[in-house]
Amino acid sequence: MSDHDSPIQLNVGGGTLAKQIVSSQDDHWSLPDGAILASGVRRLASFTVDVVIVTTILMVITGGRVIDAWNLTLWSSADFDHSLAQVFVILAAHWLYWRLTGVTYSRSLGQRMLGLAVVAEDGSGMTSQMWDARALRKLLYLVPVLNLYLGAYELARISQRHTHQTNVDLKVGSIVVHADSLPPANRRHIK
Repeated sequence: MSDHDSPIQLNVGGGTLAKQIVSSQDDHWSLPDGAILASGVRRLASFTVDVVIVTTILMVITGGRVIDAWNLTLWSSADFDHSLAQVFVILAAHWLYWRLTGVTYSRSLGQRMLGLAVVAEDGSGMTSQMWDARALRKLLYLVPVLNLYLGAYELARISQRHTHQTNVDLKVGSIVVHADSLPPANRRHIK
């Protein structure tokens, strides 16, 4: 029998059989035990809440001038630099918001409201550099018209991938999960 493969295979990995099958596909990592991945609808809702929070704060701080970023007549006038300045304010504020809430809470306020958390693929906390990259890549979702295409594309990617990752998640090495579904050891850094 030394020239034949054994019909018995030992289960040497940890976790359930389903997790082992998923992790063996494409040499991908395994999810933390018990982790429930966030759906596209919940992620879209948390993103919407985040944009509303930041935009409302900017409206109050700028006295409503931030709306000039979307004023097409101002863009086509000689004073287009006012609109351009507001675009930079919007992008900088969102980047800062996503980075600071990520480093502080391991999630944005919208994700916190919906019970989600962003962790590294192995369930550990994300590094500061990972939050920088994630926040920077999410700025593309704020560009009008492009955001419609990217949003639809990323929602499709979430539903197609067994890890529910967007392209941003793949580049950064993160997953979005229900915070309460993580094992206690992986929840320590989540506030």
